[in-house]
Amino acid sequence: MRKGRGNTPNLRFEDVAVIDIAEEGKGVGKTQDFVLFIEKAVPGDVVDVEVYRKKKNFGEAKITALKQASEHRTDPFCEHFGTCGGCKWQHMTYPAQLQFKQKAVTDVLTRLAKLDVSHTMPIVASPADRYYRNKLEYTFSNKRWLNDGENRTNEALEMNALGFHIPGRFDKILDINHCYLQADPSNDIRLKIRDYARLHGISFYDIKGHTGALRNLIIRTSSTGELMVIVVFAYATEDEVKSLMGYVEQEFSQITSLLYILNQKKNDTIFDQDVIAWKGPEYIHEHMDEIQFRIGPKSFYQTNAIQAKRLYEIARDFAGFTGNELVYDLYTGAGTIANFIAGSVKEVIGVEYVPQAIEDAKVNSTINNIHNTKFYAGDMKDVLNADFVMEHGKPDVIITDPPRAGMHADVVDRLMEIEAGKIVYVSCNAATQARDLIVLKRKYHVTQIQPVDMFPHTQHVENVVLLELKNEEERSVEAAESEVASSGEEETEIEGLGKEEIGSEAQ
Repeated sequence: MRKGRGNTPNLRFEDVAVIDIAEEGKGVGKTQDFVLFIEKAVPGDVVDVEVYRKKKNFGEAKITALKQASEHRTDPFCEHFGTCGGCKWQHMTYPAQLQFKQKAVTDVLTRLAKLDVSHTMPIVASPADRYYRNKLEYTFSNKRWLNDGENRTNEALEMNALGFHIPGRFDKILDINHCYLQADPSNDIRLKIRDYARLHGISFYDIKGHTGALRNLIIRTSSTGELMVIVVFAYATEDEVKSLMGYVEQEFSQITSLLYILNQKKNDTIFDQDVIAWKGPEYIHEHMDEIQFRIGPKSFYQTNAIQAKRLYEIARDFAGFTGNELVYDLYTGAGTIANFIAGSVKEVIGVEYVPQAIEDAKVNSTINNIHNTKFYAGDMKDVLNADFVMEHGKPDVIITDPPRAGMHADVVDRLMEIEAGKIVYVSCNAATQARDLIVLKRKYHVTQIQPVDMFPHTQHVENVVLLELKNEEERSVEAAESEVASSGEEETEIEGLGKEEIGSEAQ
């Protein structure tokens, strides 16, 4: 270890063994009781590093020498790796990614929820690890991120960019040449729109000054071959809108739904904005088995469609439907799970916070001639009350698929009161899932655990857990044991779940 001069930290460590990988794609090493998060390091590497940011018990570091390369290491396939905020694990082989995702799930369920994870099934790999997304959103900016070697004093430097935000820099956009997340013609559409706007002097958005004509570009594809393109303008003239939209229509005849939005708010959300159809209907379709889903510009649909089907199959199989069940589908979104399982049950009641999503769910039932679904919009903790259960009946199965933050504590308490025979908990964040399971396991056995990889080359992993209601005898015995034991451990676990456990939003 070597220290820098004065107060400037300049720690160097040699022969650091990388033993794990963190959420941000940084390898984890430990030396002299000091934890290191090392950029572009892979578990199994042995490296020399220099610390560029130091905290009390850990530091962030860069590799100065790769002494021994891990067997899990591979060459990144994207030129933007290390700068772009996506695909942070692409320097690690895909089998290794699956291994560490499985480990992340079992570790957090063991450590936080104190579960026996010996029966966890092997993670389900994604059939495709490139070009698997059906939706991407790009940002226009007049403040392009300058790469190493570019002359920042060059007045002729092109500063307009169309791409992704630089991590930690809301005002800087990385201009993307080729993205491996979405199949053709996604890249071609983005590049030609960017080049046309540059050539014709259509201004790119300035996020600080809130000026500029072009703001966002959203591209949605589907397995049916339908293609939706949404151009979001800010302060564009009528002629600029007509010019660009006309060009896109002419250049890309395969676009089936060409839309635009005028958004002059100080945020990028489009859910409260009017959508204007330039060409075609305001939707495309996706299929899952025999079910057809209508997807609009504001609709939620799993971005890895092939793997979403597998995820829903697992949820259905975990539930073990016989055909007579009343099912509550919580956080139903556009009713994808509800409509997918409707043919296997007596009735499905879906609840979702976003009213537009509920309208999509109803449409998806209608176009599939599904008549045993009902959908309700509202805050889950307010909708799912005793009166709601009295009106619709006690569910035999509850399927819950909450956002990354997990379920609100009041919702978890309500599930404990309802006492459905089974709960299928689909989660995109094992840490918040574990937090909820700490409570639910008082009345439920966790009998099946199935991780699913929806997002290759990222740290994100879905996890499906089956909970089965304990009988009265089991609960009585456990309650008696709990009274004898010291109380408060589980509550401490819940309260102790901080930001580092919950993780951060990403791709």
